[in-house]
Amino acid sequence: MSGGPVVLKLGGRVASGAVRAALAGIDGPVVVVHGAGPQITAEMARRGIEPSFVAGRRVTTPAVLDVVRASLAVVNAELCAAIGPRALGLSGDEIGLQARQVDELGLVGDPSPSAPAAVVGALAAGLVPVVAPLAAGPLNVNADEAAAALAVGLRASRILFVTDVPGVLLDGELATVLSADDAEAGLADGRFEGGIVPKLMAAVRAARGGVRASIGATEVPA
Repeated sequence: MSGGPVVLKLGGRVASGAVRAALAGIDGPVVVVHGAGPQITAEMARRGIEPSFVAGRRVTTPAVLDVVRASLAVVNAELCAAIGPRALGLSGDEIGLQARQVDELGLVGDPSPSAPAAVVGALAAGLVPVVAPLAAGPLNVNADEAAAALAVGLRASRILFVTDVPGVLLDGELATVLSADDAEAGLADGRFEGGIVPKLMAAVRAARGGVRASIGATEVPA
């Protein structure tokens, strides 16, 4: 959909220089959503908290949620500093990001499309909202999924997943275009693995919701 903001999803490994470069390539309003995966893993180890998983998804206890919140706050502050005075740091649970709790995973939620007033207001004021992926509850939500939910809710013109790889590798080669149908089939067949899986799932969700989606150099049309 034209006319809406661009949603930029950044991982916890993205350097400040890459953030500025990504923003420089975007003309118009931008919403940044970020993760903090490496920081969370390191802090859990430092605190002696053993991770627990159900069907490959991390369980979030109150202790883990404390680590998630602290780690996200650090990354949020670093990104805001890199972006400059136009950046406005926001925590999803404080601005009303909605999610359905996944009971078997503890304090984890699957985010729903939404357009929080704080994000809409920041965009109207010419600011760059920088959103940490927590939902009301509070609940821990996957950053890729949170970005896709915000993109659909805000009627974004595009969502771009910035990664430390050029895009989606399919059979060892970079896929320049990967349709949502082909992505879903590949996910079902186990042709993708690792960190690209949640990004692909989120890109498909965004594309199905009417938002042009890209993972690096790979387009994921509906």
